[in-house]
Amino acid sequence: MSSRLEKLQVLFNESPQDSFLWFAIAKEYEKMGQANKALEFYQKLVEEAPDDVGTYYHLGKLYEQQDKLSAAFQIYLKGIKIATKIGDQHAKGELMAAKMNLGDEEDFE
Repeated sequence: MSSRLEKLQVLFNESPQDSFLWFAIAKEYEKMGQANKALEFYQKLVEEAPDDVGTYYHLGKLYEQQDKLSAAFQIYLKGIKIATKIGDQHAKGELMAAKMNLGDEEDFE
């Protein structure tokens, strides 16, 4: 375990509801090549902090790396809906571009 991850885990134990820490831990696991652990934290973020639109992009990219293209497409769609709801045009644009790079809706039916 990296020293950075150890520090994040200590902070997480002190503030388990801090969604920034969930994201930071997910990214650290991702950097360490532990995709399944990263997925746990990203999925927790989507469930517990659904308006954190940046999560949808990173989760989608992780799904893409795992060749789970349908899951990536669906998470991008969900993120686009959230970004639209909260008015985050930047995140919406990034999510739309990521979704378009995967294909069309009929590719994932």
